[in-house]
Amino acid sequence: MLTRRRPEARAQTRAGAPKRPRTRRRSFWIGVAFASPFIIGFLGLFAYPILASGYYSFTDFNLFQSPDWVGLDNYEQMANDDVFWKSLANTLVLAVMGVPLTIAIALGGAHLLNTPIKGQPLYRAFIYLPSIIPVVVGGYLWRWLLNTQYGFVNYFLSWFGITGPSWLQEPDWTKPAIVLVVLWTVGGTMIIYLAALKDVPHELYEAASIDGAGPWRRFLNVSWPTVSPVTLFQVIVCLIAYLQIFTEPYVLAQERLNNISSGPDQSMLTYAMYLYQNAFVYLKMGYASAMAWVLFIVTLIVTLVVLASSKRWVHYGSQ
Repeated sequence: MLTRRRPEARAQTRAGAPKRPRTRRRSFWIGVAFASPFIIGFLGLFAYPILASGYYSFTDFNLFQSPDWVGLDNYEQMANDDVFWKSLANTLVLAVMGVPLTIAIALGGAHLLNTPIKGQPLYRAFIYLPSIIPVVVGGYLWRWLLNTQYGFVNYFLSWFGITGPSWLQEPDWTKPAIVLVVLWTVGGTMIIYLAALKDVPHELYEAASIDGAGPWRRFLNVSWPTVSPVTLFQVIVCLIAYLQIFTEPYVLAQERLNNISSGPDQSMLTYAMYLYQNAFVYLKMGYASAMAWVLFIVTLIVTLVVLASSKRWVHYGSQ
């Protein structure tokens, strides 16, 4: 038998019911308040500069006068700029040389650091130590090490009867010198690989050994497929780093303090260095902004190519 509820009970039920829309709005704004430092920082330090550079890339702007709209003139000038193409070629050569060496040395070193030997934590600390040294300090240190007259690198080569080259004076040797300085900080990449190797099940190595696989076959059939997703990440990160490389060639190319140089025959002039020169030396902010967007497009294309090729060589756990 149905009974009617008293009006007082219905009123009390409505008064005690949760006001969900208002509560959700309140929770939303509380969340926005907590996230506001990041939101403000992102909008002010990232979003606005990116949009502003996109606008300035179509203008003639020198920081002291209002931007003058010139359309695609900056991009047309870039296509006819021999120094631009020289800097782009230097950067691509450094990336082609440096990325494979970085991956190979980091992966090989990670295998050595993964070997259970006495003093293993100390060796890992020594390998990682150069990564926490400021890049400028490391650059000036390597200027001394690569010095033709009293540098330790050529002195070390002389022990084996090898006459060391003029690393920073000969155009053919400046790029290997830059790559050598960058490889000095490969410890960070090596530690990431070491963490990936720790996740490889030991049972897989034992099964491969029982089947008669040697060290090389165990690497190809066990280690490499397992760490291939990490390798994809490392390749993309290294490519972006080499395409934006600035500090190492900038420091090595300096002939004296506060001197802006591009090395012999502009062999050390990277894309980022030429962008810096246009922006802060020649005050061609519009042209520099256009260069920044071209670098973004080149980096995006290279990254997409690597991601597309990863379907053939990257193996995930579910595959």
